Amino acid sequence: MNINNVKFEASFGTSAQLRASDLPEIVFAGKSNVGKSSLINKFFNRKNLARVSGVPGKTTTINFFLVDGVRIADLPGYGYAKRSDNEKRRWGFLMEAYFASDRNIRLVVQLLDMRHEPTEDDKTMLGFLTDAGYPFICVLTKCDKLNKTERENRRRAFSENEYLRAAIKVIEASAQNGEGMKELKDTIEESLKD
Repeated sequence: MNINNVKFEASFGTSAQLRASDLPEIVFAGKSNVGKSSLINKFFNRKNLARVSGVPGKTTTINFFLVDGVRIADLPGYGYAKRSDNEKRRWGFLMEAYFASDRNIRLVVQLLDMRHEPTEDDKTMLGFLTDAGYPFICVLTKCDKLNKTERENRRRAFSENEYLRAAIKVIEASAQNGEGMKELKDTIEESLKD
């Protein structure tokens, strides 16, 4: 997969707008403010492919990108408390429709902030992925913000976390210095092999 060939395809804010799945899909998911847009931009080596905002919960649509016959799905961040009830319901319907629409999902890249324990929303998402049988990896973001001792302690905590047991792999990553990007690319490419 040549990541330099990536291009924006479309954004959909309601379940009725979703198109049928006709390509293998790699899904990026995570809570608001986990650094998903920054990580996607770093992964594809583009500054503004995914829109980064200083305001949590800014991404409220599913954004699709195409790269070498593969569709990348950037799901809206979950768990942002300041969203209205209507907005939370719309988000819920959109997520349910996405995962229920018979998509060719090869891998879910579930992002978690390495500095913190998984939130209740993270646990719900990890439980859903496990119960539904989706292949997923966990990418621990913002690892560069921890010193060596803190990082080792967090690594141990994540290794003992029951919610991560079904993950194919756990990758420590930084959107600042690029750590973990090669391992992420190799893992995605492995998931696309027939």
